[in-house]
Amino acid sequence: MDLLNTLVEKGLRRELPTREEALAVLATTDEELLDVVAAAGKVRRQWFGRRVKLNYLVNLKSGLCPEDCSYCSQRLGSKAEILKYTWLKPDEASKAAAAGVAGGAKRVCLVASGRGPTDRDVDRVSETIAAIKEQNEGVEVCACLGLLSDGQAERLRDAGADAYNHNLNTSEATYGAITKTHTYADRVDTVQKAHAAGLSACSGLIAGMGESDGDLVDVVFSLRELDPDSVPVNFLIPFEGTPLAKEWNLTPQRCLRILAMTRFVCPDVEVRLAGGREVHLRSMQPLALHLVNSIFLGDYLTSEGQAGQADLDMIADAGFEVEGAGETTLPAHRADLAEAAAAGGCGSHASGGGCGSHASDGGCGSHEASGGGCGPCGGAAAAAPGAAPAARDAEQPRPDLVAVRRRGAGTDLAPNA
Repeated sequence: MDLLNTLVEKGLRRELPTREEALAVLATTDEELLDVVAAAGKVRRQWFGRRVKLNYLVNLKSGLCPEDCSYCSQRLGSKAEILKYTWLKPDEASKAAAAGVAGGAKRVCLVASGRGPTDRDVDRVSETIAAIKEQNEGVEVCACLGLLSDGQAERLRDAGADAYNHNLNTSEATYGAITKTHTYADRVDTVQKAHAAGLSACSGLIAGMGESDGDLVDVVFSLRELDPDSVPVNFLIPFEGTPLAKEWNLTPQRCLRILAMTRFVCPDVEVRLAGGREVHLRSMQPLALHLVNSIFLGDYLTSEGQAGQADLDMIADAGFEVEGAGETTLPAHRADLAEAAAAGGCGSHASGGGCGSHASDGGCGSHEASGGGCGPCGGAAAAAPGAAPAARDAEQPRPDLVAVRRRGAGTDLAPNA
C-alpha cells in the first residue's frame, strides 16, 4: 500500500503524518491489518529495537474521588465495587513497588485518586518516593496525582520523581461529554507544568468511550504537540456502576489499528500498552508488541491484569526482550533532550509548542503515564455485505468473552501486591 510506505518513510524521519493519513490507518480493513502492523513495526524497531519496557502501578489512594470522569470506577457517585482506602504509608508502598521491580519493572507509577494533590499530599508522596528509591536502586518513579498547582511539579522533581503522568484521555471537542468537574485545558496545563519543571511528561488517551475516528486522531495529534516522552494507550474497561458501563465498542482489530496510528503519529516516543489490553486484545496481545515498546506488568488501579509471568512469557515467545535497568528507553536524540530538561527545564515546553529542536524536522519532541487515573477505542466498522460469518464476528465487540475482574473487591488484598 502506498499509504503504508509513506507512513513508514515519515516515521523513520520523525515526520508528522497528515490527518487524512492517520484517519486512513483507522479505516483499513481486516485483510490489511497484518500489513498495517508490519509497517508500524518497522517504525517501532527503528527507534526501540525489540525492547519492551515494564512498568508497575502502585495505587496509593483508591476511590473517594470528587471528580465525575464517566470512565472511572473511582468517580464521584460510582457504584462500582472496588477497593477503597486512603493513603498508603511509605513502607507499604515501597513493599508493593518491590514486587514489581522483582518482576522486571524499571518504572514504578505512583497513582492517587482525587482532583489533585494538596501540599500535604505532595509531602506524603515525596516520602514515598524516597522510600522506594532507597530500597530499589536505579528504579524510575512516575507520579500520577491529578491536576497540579504551581510549584508542585518542582517539589516532586526535587523529591526524586523522574516523571509525571496526566492523560488527555480524549479530544478537546468531546472532553465536556466525559467530564464536567474539570476541563481539557486543565489537563493540558498540568502536562505543561511537568515539562517546565524538568519532569519527563507522560500523557495518553483512553479509547473506546464512543468517540469517532476523528476524535482519536485529534487527541493523538494534540499529544504530539504537547511532546510527552511516553504516550500510554488505554482501552476502556466498562465498569458496572459507571456511566460508560455499556460501552463495549472495541475489537482486537480496532485496538491494533489505534496503536498503529499512535505509533505513526508519535514514532520515537514510548508508546505504552496500558489498561484494558487483556479485556480487548485478548489472544492478539502479542501482535501489539510490534507496535508498542512498553506495557504495565500486573494489575491496574481497580481491575486485575494478566499474571506477571504470563506477560514475561508472552514477550519472550513473541521474540522480544525485557528492557534492562541499565538501558535507556528513549532514542538518543530524545534522551539528550530529556536530560537537558531535567537539568534546567526546556523552556519551549512550557508553552506547549513542543521542543524547539524538533521544529525543523517535525519530530514529536521529547517527553511521558496516565492522568486522572493510569488505567484503563472507538466503534467497530460494519461488516461488508456478503462477508463470511467469521469475519463479521471478528469485527464485532464481544463483551461475552470477558469478565472484568475487580481487583481485591471484598477482600483484604494488599494494593497490587
